Amino acid sequence: MAEETQKPEAAAPPAPAEEVVVEKESEQEAASEKPTDAVVEDKPAEAVEEEPKVEAKDTKVTESASFKEETNIAGELPDPQKKALDELKQLIQEALNKHEFTPPPAKDKDKPAPEEKKEEDQPATSAAETEVKVETEAPAPVEVKEEEKADPPIEAPAPVEVREEEKADPPVEAPAPETVMETEVVEKVSAADDDGAKTVEAIEESVVAVATPPPAEKPEEEASSSLKPDEVAQSEEKPEEAEVPPPPPQEVSIWGIPLLADERSDVILLKFLRARDFKVKDAFTMIKNTVIWRKEFGVDGLLDEELGNELEKVVFMHGFDKEGHPVCYNVYGEFQNKELYQNTFADEEKRSKFLRWRIQFLEKSIRKLDFSPNGISTIVQVNDLKNSPGPGKRELRQATNQALHLLQDNYPEFVAKQVFINVPWWYLAFNMMISPFLTQRTKSKFVCASPAKSSDILFRYIAPEQVPVQYGGLSRDGEQEFTVADAATEVTIKPATKHSVEFPVTEKSTVVWEVRVVGWDVNYGAEFVPTAEDGYTVIVSKTRKVGPADETVISNSFKTGEPGKIVLTIDNQTTKKKLVYRSKAKPYSE
Repeated sequence: MAEETQKPEAAAPPAPAEEVVVEKESEQEAASEKPTDAVVEDKPAEAVEEEPKVEAKDTKVTESASFKEETNIAGELPDPQKKALDELKQLIQEALNKHEFTPPPAKDKDKPAPEEKKEEDQPATSAAETEVKVETEAPAPVEVKEEEKADPPIEAPAPVEVREEEKADPPVEAPAPETVMETEVVEKVSAADDDGAKTVEAIEESVVAVATPPPAEKPEEEASSSLKPDEVAQSEEKPEEAEVPPPPPQEVSIWGIPLLADERSDVILLKFLRARDFKVKDAFTMIKNTVIWRKEFGVDGLLDEELGNELEKVVFMHGFDKEGHPVCYNVYGEFQNKELYQNTFADEEKRSKFLRWRIQFLEKSIRKLDFSPNGISTIVQVNDLKNSPGPGKRELRQATNQALHLLQDNYPEFVAKQVFINVPWWYLAFNMMISPFLTQRTKSKFVCASPAKSSDILFRYIAPEQVPVQYGGLSRDGEQEFTVADAATEVTIKPATKHSVEFPVTEKSTVVWEVRVVGWDVNYGAEFVPTAEDGYTVIVSKTRKVGPADETVISNSFKTGEPGKIVLTIDNQTTKKKLVYRSKAKPYSE
């Protein structure tokens, strides 16, 4: 019956013919709209999936076992890394054009409603259901036309003959208006045969009449169908959408630098690529997640928040290492102060404030870095574990883990070196356990030192004049005779030996010096020895025992009007010691 119904409509007036076709097409379109979107989304995904094939070859290039950082100059990168950088830029540009760096807005719940309505309306006007309705209503008293009465001798079961008649009849009925067809059906319904039988032609005409939309009484709507207004609305919406210009590309910056701007942008993108072993797709995902997290966390607004200075002794920046990296000190022993610990980690609100303070501190430090290709864009972290509360403090462990996850996910490749000093035995054991699971690149950045070796390790990477006094260096707060511009000398004193240091003196000058022995526990003295053979030696500082708790740095000066030298003597009768000192002469006039 479905075939019989559709064929006469195909040759019927344009409106009914379009009805049947549109209904079926709209069902197909409604069913295929989602798969079409999926195909569109898969295309860029396939393009990205091809990239890891190239990147897989580059993993060896990115691993570094040395402390020296890789170049950030795009022209000096190996070819595979150049290609990865270019591909990442392409992905970012496409994402900026599509505004993908913002959390996707909630989808309108009203949009799928019209589709659902169409799907509900379509079966109501489909030919199959129309036939069912006609067949159920056919037994009702229906009288066949005179023309139809002449037809009964023709065998109705012959389907081929019926289809030929159907094909021949519609052209004759085509000029007839729809209202006449409905009138004929009504007349047929008014009078019926006794046996309620109905010919195939009668069924055909009734199908056409039912397929015609109910408001057929209005002649001006004869050319339109029940779905025609929706079709017209869709066709009208399409040109309107085409006329709306696309929004301009999204502007996204990280740490005050646009993602795609100049060479500084390349430095930032290289950080994400190195963090993901130059796998472009993974690096792009990391960047996208970082940008979204920064907006959700409110990082830019966080810079201006006032979060107090209670933790300024816990985390602070001080000096630079020998390669120019700024140095950040993390002093976990400060949390032995119970009041400070409670004020920082007692509840979730306080831990959240600590986390915001820590992110704010890091953001301010990063803003001071130089992101030019030849600049310094990483930090050396020094972690002092002396008197650390240890893993037993649950609140500290929770806050630390949360901070570490945020830093790892959103601040890639900002650490040039992780130096752990005053490390207790339990941490050394823990480090040995996890070491096999770390990549060579990660392990190359980690250095651990016991309390006895902490100063030696620090001096390996940071000059003594840049190291704070509490860690064996010469750098102190306040106004001092010396600054970080005055370089210091470091010497190792062997056990059971005397070591002498000499500062030359010119005429009419004042010699100033600073000296320190890490851990002290030595005998120290200073004297002036004139150049003239008949001169007299002058005792500047009488030899005395200096213990670890006495003085951190000994500062002294000597004014003379004759040439000679200042001689410092350090007598070490215990273990090996580290000596650091510096001096300068200032001329004077009487």
